Amino acid sequence: MRQKDRPTHMKKIIVAPLNWGLGHASRCVPIIKELQKNNFIPIIATDGNALTFLKKEFPTVESFELPSYDISYGKNLKWSLLLKTTTIIRAVKKEQEIIQSYIDNTKNIAGIISDNRFGCYSKQLPSVYMTHQLNVLSGFLTPILSYFHQQIIRKYDECWIPDEENSLFSGKLSRSSKNLHQKYIGVLSRFEKQELPLEIDVLILLSGPEPNRTQLEDKLKEIFKTSNKRVCLIQGKVEETQKITQLHQLKIVNFMLSDELEHTINSSKIIICRAGYSSILDLVSLNKEAILIPTKHQNEQEYLAKHLQEKGVFSFIEEKDIDKKIVNISIKPSVTGFKKQEFNTDLFCLF
Repeated sequence: MRQKDRPTHMKKIIVAPLNWGLGHASRCVPIIKELQKNNFIPIIATDGNALTFLKKEFPTVESFELPSYDISYGKNLKWSLLLKTTTIIRAVKKEQEIIQSYIDNTKNIAGIISDNRFGCYSKQLPSVYMTHQLNVLSGFLTPILSYFHQQIIRKYDECWIPDEENSLFSGKLSRSSKNLHQKYIGVLSRFEKQELPLEIDVLILLSGPEPNRTQLEDKLKEIFKTSNKRVCLIQGKVEETQKITQLHQLKIVNFMLSDELEHTINSSKIIICRAGYSSILDLVSLNKEAILIPTKHQNEQEYLAKHLQEKGVFSFIEEKDIDKKIVNISIKPSVTGFKKQEFNTDLFCLF
């Protein structure tokens, strides 16, 4: 029996983002806040940096740990994932056991919201899968991986897509004629636009699995450490305490939580970051000009960077061209006339 008849103020919702960079965890921040506003009790379930980050964002919210998918890029993402298939399958089975055990031993669990975690669903409860990738771009493996991903989505009651109905920002990634119970929930971001003095000329935002994150950081540090611009680099490394260091003209911060990061981005003229989808939606929400540097061999980021440049939303540059072009690249203005919509809390009626 699905547990839909309990009083709203007693209902608990498990929120389970994938630990891959901080994108999945960060876009769950507004979901968790909306659950709290609507008298639900969120419970965080993830691992690694995503868990550390969300525990810092929500220190009073209950949380528990799930097994790691142990995802790393290597030199080629699709082959790295194929080599990790056994590890991922094992982790998915284990996380499903943990989720089910938690449900069996905890009162008033009313549902699950999984952000790209394959095994966080239950036949007993309404389960939501959140993704912008109905289609998984991976070269010649695209049809196969898309099919398997859609089979995973079918295990859930609804699929929430953080984009507009016309797939404005995710493009062909989120378009499908198949019935996957998909709902476009609008642009999802933890940030709000603020009119602040522009005190930072260039803000560099880094995240994502290693070793690619560090490789890009090293390149950008070498370029900007002697710049005459006001440059700040945020490493995206969630650690016990915040650390701020100065490398010549470059200010380096290991991490910022949402409130401080929102203020910093709003105070910056230009953003340099990966072409991760969550970062893109954050920049769209804040109407910020940006240079996107897609991770090499990650087809999704390469597609998004080109798609958004063609739409006139952002500029992009390939990582191999950073040394020659990054300082002088022409910046496209952020999308104009876009207004972020309020989160549609009717979605919570499922629970």
